[in-house]
Amino acid sequence: MFLFAAAACSHTFFFFPTWWEYLKTQPKLPDCSVTFSFPHDILPVGLAIVDMLMRVAGLIAIVSIIIAGVGYITAAGDVQKTASARKRIYNSLIGLAIVAIASGVVAFIGNSLGG
Repeated sequence: MFLFAAAACSHTFFFFPTWWEYLKTQPKLPDCSVTFSFPHDILPVGLAIVDMLMRVAGLIAIVSIIIAGVGYITAAGDVQKTASARKRIYNSLIGLAIVAIASGVVAFIGNSLGG
């Protein structure tokens, strides 16, 4: 069993969850320490890391949609540029939908484990 001191007891950093989000024992004031038991808590911490990566992927998909939208607007009637930008928008939207569904599944599994 390991004891980690949490910087703050909040459950988010910007919009990212903390690595202890799905642990059964959450940090409490005043010391904000997190208890981690090695073999048992690997899966919840792994799910929290996957949740963080899913949010990064969602942010990348949104940025890709914005860049493709700007490319679509500035295509100036060029058919190839317009088709390329439209295809990138479609692919980014599909990726964003996949990330949203996968993030929901990870959050459901993590919350049912103990968070």
